[in-house]
Order: sequence, then structure tokens, then C-alpha cells
Amino acid sequence: MFSPYYAWSGRGDPENHCALNVALYGRRGHRWAMTERGRGSIERDASALRIGPSSMAWDGDALTVSFDELTTPIPRRVKGKVRLYPSALPGRRFVLDPAARHRWSPIAPCSRIEVELERPSLSWSGHGYLDSNDGDESLEAGFRHWDWARASFDRGRRAALLYDVLDRDGVSHSLALQTDRSGRMDEVEPPRPVRLPRTLWLMRRRTRADSEDGVKVSATLEDAPFYARTVLSTRLLGHQGPAMHESLSLDRFATNWVKSLLPYRMPRRLF
Repeated sequence: MFSPYYAWSGRGDPENHCALNVALYGRRGHRWAMTERGRGSIERDASALRIGPSSMAWDGDALTVSFDELTTPIPRRVKGKVRLYPSALPGRRFVLDPAARHRWSPIAPCSRIEVELERPSLSWSGHGYLDSNDGDESLEAGFRHWDWARASFDRGRRAALLYDVLDRDGVSHSLALQTDRSGRMDEVEPPRPVRLPRTLWLMRRRTRADSEDGVKVSATLEDAPFYARTVLSTRLLGHQGPAMHESLSLDRFATNWVKSLLPYRMPRRLF
């Protein structure tokens, strides 16, 4: 959905513009890979998807993501597997706009993950999350800005999910969910809005928390002209814990100067 090549093509054939994004953050440095490939590099069926040298497959118990990609802008190999074991599959789907053109599915809000990397040599296990977005129009056609967050509590046994969007008419829409490993998912009253510090690119960031002094930025993982990925320490729905947070400016993404920068982080190959 962020492919400049897809936008420049007129958005006629989405299967000709596919990529698997791998982002690795740690004390050894960050690695980012997101190479777009054409239709000839794509294979898929009901339980598996292959994009070039990388793939993901569902066997009924776990989703296994295998990848062998080159990072940008400095080419380094990132190769390994991530296995995600959902504790439950709630099967819920939420619309993000009044016209129901944009939808979001928290497929596996509480999951166990196992990570085994060859390049670099790393492995760990913990808890994770899987979701999906789809829509009938481009994101920038429907929204000006959005903020999303997932906070994990009780060693991954519970989670809170937040979605805040600002549509093209300047109207805000908010969604707050509380979920656990059983698959129970309850909509709750969104907590109070909290402004976060702007990024180096002056990206606006906002979230929600029980109190303004109960949330702080622990780390900014991605700082791009139209996108920021942040780790928060937050108190949310009565729980204290870490949260992954994303801010997205569709006004900025829609500009030609931003699209002209994206190929440096998202090269395209035909094979």
C-alpha cells in the first residue's frame, strides 16, 4: 500500500507490486529490507504465499515466515524464520471509516513467536501479534492521518489495541479494544488522548493512555517523512507495560517529493 511504483502505475495490478518487509532492531544495529517484486515472482494458494526468495505458510497451528532478503540502503543479508502460534483466532473485522471502505482485522491479537535467524545469527522467543488491513480505495484517498498502538500486559496474556484515524473531512474516529489469550475481544471507551513528542521529521504522534503522565517514548525505531514507529511505556486500561506505536501521515505520503524518496528504502526487482 506504500509502493510508489504501484501508485505511479495507476494501481491497476496489485499482484505486480508485492513485497515482504523485514525490520530488525537491536544493539547490533537496525536492518531494513523491503524489495518490491513483480507478478512473475509471486506464487500463492489458500495457505501459502511466496514473494521472490521469501514466503509465508499456514499449517493450521502456526504461521511460518521464511525470508532471505537484502537490506537497504547498505546491502546486507537478512535470513531466517519467524513462527507465530496464535492462542486464538477471534475472526473479528472492524471498519475504520463511515463508508466502510477501509477495514482492519486483528487476526491473532495474542500469540507466541519463535525467531531463528541465520544472518545475523540470532534467536529468541516471546509474544507477538498479527493483523491485516484492506480497502476499496487508497489510504490517502480516505485518511489524512492515523495512529495505531498495541500494548502487551501480563507477559503476553492480555493486550490492548488502539486505532485513531482522521478522515479526509477532518473527522476523527477512534477504536479501543481489550483482548486476551482466550480470544475474547471487547470494545471499550477510548482513553484520553495524549500528544507525544514530534520526530526529527516533525511527524505528529498521538496516542491514548489512562493519564498524560503515564506514557513516554522509550525509543523511536523508524523516523521517516510520513511514518514513525515508536516503542512506548504506557499505562493503558489499568495496566502498565510496553506498547508498539505507529503514526502515519497520508497527507505527506501523497506528495511527489515523498514518493521520490521511497525507492531508496524500497527498491524494485522484476524477478
